[in-house]
Amino acid sequence: MSINSRSQDLAATSVAWVVLVAAFGGFLFGFDTAVINGAVSAIQSAFGLSDWLIGFAVSSALLGCMVGAWVGGSLSDRLGRVGAMLIAASAFFVSAIGSGLSVGPVDLIAWRLLGGVGVGMASVIAPAYIAEVAPTNLRGRLGSLWQLAIVVGIFAAAVSNAFVANLAGASDSALWLGMDAWRWMFIIEAAPALIYGLLATSIPESPRYLVSRGDDRRAAQVLREVVGLSEESEVREKIAEISRTINLESRQKIRDLVAGGRIMPILWVGLGLAVFQQFVGINVIFYYSNTLWQAVGLTEDQSFLIQVITTSVNILATVIGILIVDKVGRRMPLAAGSAGMAVGLGMMAVAFSQAVTVGGELELPGAWGMIALISANVFVLFFGATWGPFMWVLLGEMFPNRIRAIALGVSAAANWLANFVISTVFPSMADLSLVFAYGFYAVSALLSLVFVLKWVPETKGRELEDMSEGAYERSH
Repeated sequence: MSINSRSQDLAATSVAWVVLVAAFGGFLFGFDTAVINGAVSAIQSAFGLSDWLIGFAVSSALLGCMVGAWVGGSLSDRLGRVGAMLIAASAFFVSAIGSGLSVGPVDLIAWRLLGGVGVGMASVIAPAYIAEVAPTNLRGRLGSLWQLAIVVGIFAAAVSNAFVANLAGASDSALWLGMDAWRWMFIIEAAPALIYGLLATSIPESPRYLVSRGDDRRAAQVLREVVGLSEESEVREKIAEISRTINLESRQKIRDLVAGGRIMPILWVGLGLAVFQQFVGINVIFYYSNTLWQAVGLTEDQSFLIQVITTSVNILATVIGILIVDKVGRRMPLAAGSAGMAVGLGMMAVAFSQAVTVGGELELPGAWGMIALISANVFVLFFGATWGPFMWVLLGEMFPNRIRAIALGVSAAANWLANFVISTVFPSMADLSLVFAYGFYAVSALLSLVFVLKWVPETKGRELEDMSEGAYERSH
Protein backbone atom coordinates (compact mmCIF):
# COMPACT_ATOMS: atom_id res chain seq x y z
CA MET A 1 0.00 0.00 0.00
CA SER A 2 1.41 3.45 -0.96
CA ILE A 3 2.03 6.21 1.55
CA ASN A 4 -0.72 8.28 -0.09
CA SER A 5 -3.18 5.38 0.20
CA ARG A 6 -2.37 4.90 3.87
CA SER A 7 -2.75 8.65 4.45
CA GLN A 8 -6.13 8.66 2.71
CA ASP A 9 -7.32 5.68 4.78
CA LEU A 10 -6.25 7.41 8.00
CA ALA A 11 -7.97 10.61 6.89
CA ALA A 12 -11.16 8.68 6.09
CA THR A 13 -11.10 7.16 9.57
CA SER A 14 -10.42 10.54 11.15
CA VAL A 15 -13.18 12.38 9.29
CA ALA A 16 -15.64 9.60 10.12
CA TRP A 17 -14.85 9.91 13.83
CA VAL A 18 -14.91 13.71 13.80
CA VAL A 19 -18.26 13.83 11.99
CA LEU A 20 -19.80 11.18 14.25
CA VAL A 21 -18.79 13.10 17.37
CA ALA A 22 -20.16 16.37 15.96
CA ALA A 23 -23.35 14.60 14.90
CA PHE A 24 -23.82 13.23 18.43
CA GLY A 25 -25.16 16.67 19.22
CA GLY A 26 -27.96 15.73 16.82
CA PHE A 27 -28.74 12.68 18.95
CA LEU A 28 -29.27 14.98 21.93
CA PHE A 29 -31.18 17.40 19.69
CA GLY A 30 -33.63 14.60 18.81
CA PHE A 31 -33.82 13.12 22.30
CA ASP A 32 -34.36 16.46 24.01
CA THR A 33 -37.09 17.66 21.66
CA ALA A 34 -38.96 14.33 21.54
CA VAL A 35 -38.66 13.11 25.13
CA ILE A 36 -41.56 15.30 26.26
CA ASN A 37 -43.94 13.35 23.96
CA GLY A 38 -44.28 10.56 26.49
CA ALA A 39 -44.81 12.99 29.34
CA VAL A 40 -47.43 15.38 27.90
CA SER A 41 -50.52 13.80 29.43
CA ALA A 42 -48.86 13.18 32.80
CA ILE A 43 -47.54 16.76 33.02
CA GLN A 44 -50.91 18.22 32.07
CA SER A 45 -52.57 16.15 34.79
CA ALA A 46 -49.87 16.72 37.43
CA PHE A 47 -49.81 20.50 37.02
CA GLY A 48 -53.46 21.02 35.95
CA LEU A 49 -52.59 22.77 32.68
CA SER A 50 -55.02 24.01 30.01
CA ASP A 51 -54.59 23.00 26.34
CA TRP A 52 -52.89 26.30 25.58
CA LEU A 53 -50.55 26.08 28.57
CA ILE A 54 -49.54 22.47 27.90
CA GLY A 55 -48.87 23.53 24.31
CA PHE A 56 -46.61 26.30 25.58
CA ALA A 57 -44.87 23.96 28.05
CA VAL A 58 -44.14 21.51 25.23
CA SER A 59 -42.93 24.18 22.81
CA SER A 60 -41.15 26.43 25.33
CA ALA A 61 -37.88 24.64 24.64
CA LEU A 62 -38.14 25.96 21.10
CA LEU A 63 -37.80 29.54 22.33
CA GLY A 64 -34.53 28.44 23.88
CA CYS A 65 -33.65 26.84 20.55
CA MET A 66 -34.10 30.21 18.85
CA VAL A 67 -31.76 31.85 21.36
CA GLY A 68 -29.23 29.03 21.04
CA ALA A 69 -29.30 29.19 17.25
CA TRP A 70 -28.87 32.95 17.38
CA VAL A 71 -25.88 32.96 19.75
CA GLY A 72 -24.40 29.62 18.71
CA GLY A 73 -22.61 31.04 15.68
CA SER A 74 -21.02 33.94 17.55
CA LEU A 75 -20.00 31.71 20.48
CA SER A 76 -18.37 29.22 18.13
CA ASP A 77 -16.53 32.15 16.50
CA ARG A 78 -15.15 33.32 19.83
CA LEU A 79 -14.58 29.99 21.60
CA GLY A 80 -14.20 27.64 18.67
CA ARG A 81 -16.54 24.93 17.45
CA VAL A 82 -15.42 22.50 20.17
CA GLY A 83 -15.82 25.06 22.97
CA ALA A 84 -19.35 25.83 21.82
CA MET A 85 -20.17 22.10 21.74
CA LEU A 86 -19.07 21.82 25.39
CA ILE A 87 -21.42 24.66 26.36
CA ALA A 88 -24.27 22.94 24.52
CA ALA A 89 -23.54 19.64 26.29
CA SER A 90 -23.65 21.42 29.66
CA ALA A 91 -27.02 22.96 28.81
CA PHE A 92 -28.41 19.51 27.89
CA PHE A 93 -27.13 17.98 31.14
CA VAL A 94 -28.45 20.64 33.50
CA SER A 95 -31.80 20.83 31.68
CA ALA A 96 -32.32 17.06 31.93
CA ILE A 97 -31.83 17.02 35.69
CA GLY A 98 -33.80 20.23 36.28
CA SER A 99 -36.78 19.13 34.14
CA GLY A 100 -37.01 15.82 35.98
CA LEU A 101 -37.00 17.55 39.37
CA SER A 102 -39.35 20.41 38.42
CA VAL A 103 -42.01 21.34 41.00
CA GLY A 104 -44.38 23.26 38.73
CA PRO A 105 -44.94 24.53 35.19
CA VAL A 106 -42.81 27.66 35.68
CA ASP A 107 -39.55 25.94 36.54
CA LEU A 108 -40.27 23.11 34.08
CA ILE A 109 -40.54 25.71 31.33
CA ALA A 110 -37.32 27.37 32.54
CA TRP A 111 -35.37 24.08 32.42
CA ARG A 112 -36.84 23.25 29.01
CA LEU A 113 -35.76 26.67 27.78
CA LEU A 114 -32.19 25.91 28.88
CA GLY A 115 -32.25 22.58 27.09
CA GLY A 116 -33.55 24.39 24.04
CA VAL A 117 -30.52 26.69 24.11
CA GLY A 118 -28.34 23.58 23.86
CA VAL A 119 -30.41 22.22 20.97
CA GLY A 120 -30.31 25.55 19.12
CA MET A 121 -26.54 25.84 19.52
CA ALA A 122 -26.04 22.28 18.28
CA SER A 123 -28.31 22.95 15.28
CA VAL A 124 -25.97 25.72 14.12
CA ILE A 125 -22.56 24.42 15.17
CA ALA A 126 -22.67 20.82 13.98
CA PRO A 127 -23.93 21.27 10.36
CA ALA A 128 -21.42 24.08 9.77
CA TYR A 129 -18.59 22.12 11.38
CA ILE A 130 -19.36 18.98 9.39
CA ALA A 131 -19.53 20.97 6.13
CA GLU A 132 -16.16 22.55 7.00
CA VAL A 133 -14.27 19.28 7.61
CA ALA A 134 -15.97 16.96 5.11
CA PRO A 135 -14.40 16.23 1.68
CA THR A 136 -16.49 17.79 -1.10
CA ASN A 137 -17.51 14.46 -2.65
CA LEU A 138 -18.81 13.18 0.71
CA ARG A 139 -20.14 16.41 2.18
CA GLY A 140 -23.82 15.70 1.55
CA ARG A 141 -23.63 12.16 2.90
CA LEU A 142 -21.62 13.15 5.97
CA GLY A 143 -23.82 16.18 6.53
CA SER A 144 -26.86 13.91 6.46
CA LEU A 145 -25.41 11.97 9.40
CA TRP A 146 -26.48 14.97 11.47
CA GLN A 147 -30.12 14.30 10.61
CA LEU A 148 -29.61 10.55 11.13
CA ALA A 149 -28.33 11.32 14.62
CA ILE A 150 -31.42 13.47 15.25
CA VAL A 151 -33.84 10.74 14.23
CA VAL A 152 -31.92 8.11 16.21
CA GLY A 153 -32.24 10.46 19.19
CA ILE A 154 -35.99 10.73 18.58
CA PHE A 155 -36.20 6.94 18.35
CA ALA A 156 -34.15 6.54 21.53
CA ALA A 157 -36.49 8.92 23.36
CA ALA A 158 -39.51 6.91 22.18
CA VAL A 159 -37.97 3.61 23.30
CA SER A 160 -36.78 5.11 26.60
CA ASN A 161 -40.21 6.61 27.29
CA ALA A 162 -41.99 3.34 26.48
CA PHE A 163 -39.59 1.36 28.69
CA VAL A 164 -39.96 3.72 31.64
CA ALA A 165 -43.76 3.95 31.32
CA ASN A 166 -44.15 0.18 31.02
CA LEU A 167 -41.85 -0.38 33.97
CA ALA A 168 -43.90 1.97 36.13
CA GLY A 169 -47.24 0.89 34.70
CA ALA A 170 -48.09 4.35 33.37
CA SER A 171 -46.31 7.64 32.72
CA ASP A 172 -47.84 9.20 35.85
CA SER A 173 -47.07 6.23 38.15
CA ALA A 174 -44.25 6.24 40.71
CA LEU A 175 -40.96 4.60 39.74
CA TRP A 176 -37.47 4.89 41.28
CA LEU A 177 -36.98 6.99 44.43
CA GLY A 178 -40.74 7.53 44.55
CA MET A 179 -40.65 9.89 41.53
CA ASP A 180 -43.19 9.57 38.71
CA ALA A 181 -42.08 7.85 35.52
CA TRP A 182 -42.38 11.01 33.43
CA ARG A 183 -39.68 12.66 35.57
CA TRP A 184 -37.25 9.84 34.82
CA MET A 185 -37.96 10.27 31.11
CA PHE A 186 -36.21 13.64 31.37
CA ILE A 187 -33.44 12.65 33.81
CA ILE A 188 -32.23 9.79 31.59
CA GLU A 189 -31.02 12.39 29.04
CA ALA A 190 -28.23 13.44 31.42
CA ALA A 191 -26.21 10.33 30.48
CA PRO A 192 -25.86 11.01 26.72
CA ALA A 193 -25.31 14.72 27.48
CA LEU A 194 -22.28 13.80 29.60
CA ILE A 195 -20.99 11.47 26.86
CA TYR A 196 -21.34 14.25 24.26
CA GLY A 197 -19.27 16.62 26.36
CA LEU A 198 -16.50 14.05 26.82
CA LEU A 199 -16.44 13.11 23.12
CA ALA A 200 -16.31 16.76 22.00
CA THR A 201 -12.87 17.11 23.62
CA SER A 202 -11.48 14.49 21.21
CA ILE A 203 -12.02 16.36 17.92
CA PRO A 204 -10.03 19.21 16.30
CA GLU A 205 -11.21 22.67 15.36
CA SER A 206 -12.37 23.17 11.78
CA PRO A 207 -9.79 24.40 9.24
CA ARG A 208 -11.94 27.40 8.35
CA TYR A 209 -12.13 28.53 11.96
CA LEU A 210 -8.36 28.09 12.33
CA VAL A 211 -7.63 30.06 9.15
CA SER A 212 -9.97 32.82 10.35
CA ARG A 213 -7.80 33.02 13.48
CA GLY A 214 -4.53 33.06 11.51
CA ASP A 215 -3.50 29.56 12.62
CA ASP A 216 -2.57 28.21 9.20
CA ARG A 217 -0.26 25.55 10.67
CA ARG A 218 -3.01 23.78 12.60
CA ALA A 219 -5.42 24.30 9.70
CA ALA A 220 -2.98 22.52 7.39
CA GLN A 221 -2.70 19.66 9.88
CA VAL A 222 -6.51 19.22 9.95
CA LEU A 223 -6.68 19.41 6.14
CA ARG A 224 -4.14 16.61 5.91
CA GLU A 225 -5.34 14.38 8.74
CA VAL A 226 -9.11 14.86 8.53
CA VAL A 227 -10.10 16.31 5.16
CA GLY A 228 -7.60 14.00 3.41
CA LEU A 229 -5.50 16.40 1.33
CA SER A 230 -2.25 14.49 0.77
CA GLU A 231 -0.20 16.89 -1.37
CA GLU A 232 1.36 19.95 0.24
CA SER A 233 0.42 21.97 -2.84
CA GLU A 234 -3.23 20.99 -2.29
CA VAL A 235 -3.04 22.06 1.34
CA ARG A 236 -1.50 25.43 0.48
CA GLU A 237 -4.03 26.02 -2.29
CA LYS A 238 -6.93 25.14 0.00
CA ILE A 239 -5.72 27.50 2.73
CA ALA A 240 -5.27 30.22 0.12
CA GLU A 241 -8.84 29.63 -1.14
CA ILE A 242 -10.23 29.87 2.35
CA SER A 243 -8.19 33.00 3.06
CA ARG A 244 -9.43 34.66 -0.12
CA THR A 245 -13.10 33.96 0.46
CA ILE A 246 -13.62 33.83 4.18
CA ASN A 247 -14.77 36.87 6.08
CA LEU A 248 -13.62 36.69 9.69
CA GLU A 249 -16.78 35.18 11.12
CA SER A 250 -16.54 37.16 14.34
CA ARG A 251 -17.14 40.29 12.28
CA GLN A 252 -20.28 39.05 10.58
CA LYS A 253 -23.29 41.20 11.36
CA ILE A 254 -26.94 41.18 10.38
CA ARG A 255 -26.28 44.10 8.04
CA ASP A 256 -24.00 41.80 6.00
CA LEU A 257 -27.18 40.05 4.84
CA VAL A 258 -28.37 43.20 3.10
CA ALA A 259 -26.96 44.09 -0.31
CA GLY A 260 -28.07 47.04 -2.43
CA GLY A 261 -30.71 47.97 0.11
CA ARG A 262 -32.43 44.57 0.02
CA ILE A 263 -32.11 41.26 1.84
CA MET A 264 -29.94 38.88 -0.16
CA PRO A 265 -32.09 36.45 -2.21
CA ILE A 266 -30.11 33.46 -0.96
CA LEU A 267 -31.15 34.31 2.61
CA TRP A 268 -34.81 34.26 1.60
CA VAL A 269 -34.23 30.77 0.23
CA GLY A 270 -32.67 29.70 3.54
CA LEU A 271 -35.57 31.18 5.49
CA GLY A 272 -38.09 29.48 3.20
CA LEU A 273 -36.43 26.09 3.66
CA ALA A 274 -36.33 26.58 7.42
CA VAL A 275 -39.99 27.61 7.74
CA PHE A 276 -41.48 25.05 5.34
CA GLN A 277 -39.64 22.21 7.10
CA GLN A 278 -41.71 22.98 10.20
CA PHE A 279 -44.99 24.13 8.66
CA VAL A 280 -45.63 20.63 7.30
CA GLY A 281 -46.15 19.64 10.95
CA ILE A 282 -43.45 17.01 11.36
CA ASN A 283 -42.82 17.78 15.02
CA VAL A 284 -46.50 17.44 15.86
CA ILE A 285 -45.93 13.74 15.14
CA PHE A 286 -42.93 13.62 17.47
CA TYR A 287 -44.20 15.92 20.25
CA TYR A 288 -47.88 14.97 20.42
CA SER A 289 -48.41 11.60 18.76
CA ASN A 290 -49.08 9.79 22.04
CA THR A 291 -51.78 12.31 22.92
CA LEU A 292 -53.07 12.30 19.32
CA TRP A 293 -53.54 8.53 19.08
CA GLN A 294 -55.09 8.36 22.54
CA ALA A 295 -57.51 11.08 21.43
CA VAL A 296 -58.89 8.76 18.75
CA GLY A 297 -59.37 5.75 21.00
CA LEU A 298 -55.99 3.99 21.44
CA THR A 299 -54.57 3.07 24.84
CA GLU A 300 -51.38 4.61 26.24
CA ASP A 301 -49.44 1.37 25.61
CA GLN A 302 -50.59 1.30 21.98
CA SER A 303 -49.65 4.96 21.55
CA PHE A 304 -46.11 4.33 22.84
CA LEU A 305 -45.78 1.38 20.44
CA ILE A 306 -46.92 3.49 17.48
CA GLN A 307 -44.37 6.15 18.42
CA VAL A 308 -41.60 3.53 18.36
CA ILE A 309 -42.80 2.29 14.94
CA THR A 310 -42.98 5.81 13.52
CA THR A 311 -39.51 6.76 14.78
CA SER A 312 -38.16 3.51 13.28
CA VAL A 313 -39.63 4.50 9.91
CA ASN A 314 -37.97 7.90 10.36
CA ILE A 315 -34.56 6.25 10.82
CA LEU A 316 -35.06 4.06 7.73
CA ALA A 317 -36.08 7.10 5.69
CA THR A 318 -33.05 9.08 6.82
CA VAL A 319 -30.73 6.24 5.80
CA ILE A 320 -32.33 6.36 2.36
CA GLY A 321 -31.69 10.10 2.24
CA ILE A 322 -28.03 9.61 3.17
CA LEU A 323 -27.60 7.06 0.39
CA ILE A 324 -29.04 9.32 -2.32
CA VAL A 325 -27.94 12.84 -1.34
CA ASP A 326 -24.52 12.76 -3.04
CA LYS A 327 -25.82 10.79 -6.02
CA VAL A 328 -28.94 12.67 -7.08
CA GLY A 329 -28.39 16.02 -5.41
CA ARG A 330 -30.57 18.01 -3.05
CA ARG A 331 -33.18 19.85 -5.10
CA MET A 332 -35.20 17.15 -6.87
CA PRO A 333 -35.44 14.85 -3.83
CA LEU A 334 -36.83 17.83 -1.90
CA ALA A 335 -39.50 18.28 -4.59
CA ALA A 336 -40.39 14.57 -4.46
CA GLY A 337 -40.53 14.78 -0.67
CA SER A 338 -42.94 17.70 -0.79
CA ALA A 339 -45.29 15.79 -3.09
CA GLY A 340 -45.17 12.64 -0.96
CA MET A 341 -45.76 14.57 2.25
CA ALA A 342 -48.77 16.32 0.73
CA VAL A 343 -50.33 12.93 -0.12
CA GLY A 344 -49.70 11.49 3.36
CA LEU A 345 -50.98 14.56 5.16
CA GLY A 346 -54.00 14.84 2.89
CA MET A 347 -54.95 11.24 3.64
CA MET A 348 -54.57 11.89 7.38
CA ALA A 349 -57.00 14.80 7.08
CA VAL A 350 -59.46 12.55 5.19
CA ALA A 351 -59.10 9.80 7.81
CA PHE A 352 -59.73 12.14 10.73
CA SER A 353 -62.79 13.52 8.93
CA GLN A 354 -64.34 10.07 9.46
CA ALA A 355 -63.91 10.13 13.27
CA VAL A 356 -67.03 9.42 15.34
CA THR A 357 -67.85 10.04 18.98
CA VAL A 358 -68.48 6.92 21.07
CA GLY A 359 -69.19 7.32 24.78
CA GLY A 360 -67.90 10.87 24.69
CA GLU A 361 -64.56 9.81 23.08
CA LEU A 362 -63.40 10.09 19.45
CA GLU A 363 -62.80 6.90 17.48
CA LEU A 364 -61.75 6.10 13.92
CA PRO A 365 -64.22 3.46 12.71
CA GLY A 366 -63.44 0.46 10.51
CA ALA A 367 -60.26 0.71 8.49
CA TRP A 368 -59.84 4.45 9.00
CA GLY A 369 -57.57 3.99 12.02
CA MET A 370 -55.18 1.89 9.94
CA ILE A 371 -55.41 4.37 7.04
CA ALA A 372 -54.50 7.21 9.41
CA LEU A 373 -51.53 5.24 10.78
CA ILE A 374 -50.25 4.28 7.32
CA SER A 375 -50.69 7.87 6.08
CA ALA A 376 -48.76 9.23 9.05
CA ASN A 377 -45.89 6.87 8.29
CA VAL A 378 -45.98 7.76 4.57
CA PHE A 379 -45.61 11.39 5.62
CA VAL A 380 -42.72 10.55 7.96
CA LEU A 381 -41.05 8.40 5.28
CA PHE A 382 -41.04 11.18 2.67
CA PHE A 383 -40.00 13.81 5.21
CA GLY A 384 -37.22 11.69 6.69
CA ALA A 385 -35.73 10.81 3.29
CA THR A 386 -35.71 14.40 2.01
CA TRP A 387 -36.68 17.49 3.99
CA GLY A 388 -35.33 16.16 7.29
CA PRO A 389 -31.66 15.78 6.31
CA PHE A 390 -31.51 17.86 3.12
CA MET A 391 -32.59 21.16 4.66
CA TRP A 392 -29.71 21.03 7.14
CA VAL A 393 -27.27 19.98 4.40
CA LEU A 394 -28.34 22.93 2.26
CA LEU A 395 -28.16 25.42 5.11
CA GLY A 396 -24.65 24.20 5.92
CA GLU A 397 -23.35 24.66 2.38
CA MET A 398 -25.49 27.06 0.31
CA PHE A 399 -24.39 30.40 1.78
CA PRO A 400 -21.26 32.29 0.66
CA ASN A 401 -18.39 32.06 3.16
CA ARG A 402 -18.55 35.75 4.01
CA ILE A 403 -22.08 35.39 5.45
CA ARG A 404 -22.29 31.64 6.23
CA ALA A 405 -22.21 31.87 10.03
CA ILE A 406 -24.73 34.70 10.42
CA ALA A 407 -27.01 33.45 7.61
CA LEU A 408 -27.07 29.93 9.05
CA GLY A 409 -27.83 31.35 12.49
CA VAL A 410 -30.73 33.46 11.20
CA SER A 411 -32.16 30.56 9.18
CA ALA A 412 -31.88 28.14 12.10
CA ALA A 413 -33.57 30.67 14.38
CA ALA A 414 -36.41 30.96 11.84
CA ASN A 415 -36.69 27.16 11.84
CA TRP A 416 -37.10 27.15 15.61
CA LEU A 417 -39.58 30.02 15.53
CA ALA A 418 -41.72 28.15 13.00
CA ASN A 419 -41.42 25.01 15.14
CA PHE A 420 -42.52 26.98 18.20
CA VAL A 421 -45.57 28.42 16.43
CA ILE A 422 -46.71 25.07 15.02
CA SER A 423 -46.11 23.19 18.28
CA THR A 424 -47.79 25.80 20.48
CA VAL A 425 -50.97 26.08 18.45
CA PHE A 426 -51.44 22.37 17.68
CA PRO A 427 -53.43 21.48 20.84
CA SER A 428 -55.83 24.33 20.11
CA MET A 429 -55.99 23.43 16.39
CA ALA A 430 -56.63 19.78 17.27
CA ASP A 431 -59.33 20.81 19.72
CA LEU A 432 -60.94 22.82 16.93
CA SER A 433 -60.53 20.13 14.25
CA LEU A 434 -57.89 17.53 13.40
CA VAL A 435 -59.10 17.77 9.81
CA PHE A 436 -58.24 21.48 9.77
CA ALA A 437 -54.85 20.86 11.38
CA TYR A 438 -53.70 18.21 8.93
CA GLY A 439 -55.31 20.02 6.01
CA PHE A 440 -53.16 23.04 6.87
CA TYR A 441 -50.02 20.88 6.92
CA ALA A 442 -50.96 19.31 3.57
CA VAL A 443 -51.36 22.74 1.96
CA SER A 444 -47.97 23.78 3.40
CA ALA A 445 -46.40 20.69 1.79
CA LEU A 446 -47.87 21.65 -1.60
CA LEU A 447 -46.57 25.21 -1.25
CA SER A 448 -43.13 23.84 -0.36
CA LEU A 449 -43.14 21.94 -3.68
CA VAL A 450 -43.67 25.19 -5.60
CA PHE A 451 -40.98 26.90 -3.52
CA VAL A 452 -38.38 24.20 -4.22
CA LEU A 453 -39.00 24.08 -7.95
CA LYS A 454 -38.87 27.85 -8.31
CA TRP A 455 -36.17 29.03 -5.90
CA VAL A 456 -33.98 26.34 -4.31
CA PRO A 457 -30.49 25.98 -5.89
CA GLU A 458 -28.55 22.74 -6.37
CA THR A 459 -25.31 22.60 -4.35
CA LYS A 460 -24.20 19.03 -5.11
CA GLY A 461 -20.47 18.81 -5.92
CA ARG A 462 -19.68 22.49 -5.38
CA GLU A 463 -16.86 23.67 -3.13
CA LEU A 464 -17.91 25.88 -0.22
CA GLU A 465 -15.54 28.54 -1.53
CA ASP A 466 -17.45 28.51 -4.85
CA MET A 467 -20.74 29.50 -3.22
CA SER A 468 -21.48 33.12 -4.02
CA GLU A 469 -24.48 35.41 -4.28
CA GLY A 470 -23.64 36.17 -7.89
CA ALA A 471 -23.54 32.49 -8.79
CA TYR A 472 -26.95 31.99 -7.24
CA GLU A 473 -28.49 34.89 -9.11
CA ARG A 474 -26.97 33.73 -12.42
CA SER A 475 -28.50 30.26 -11.91
CA HIS A 476 -31.98 31.81 -11.47
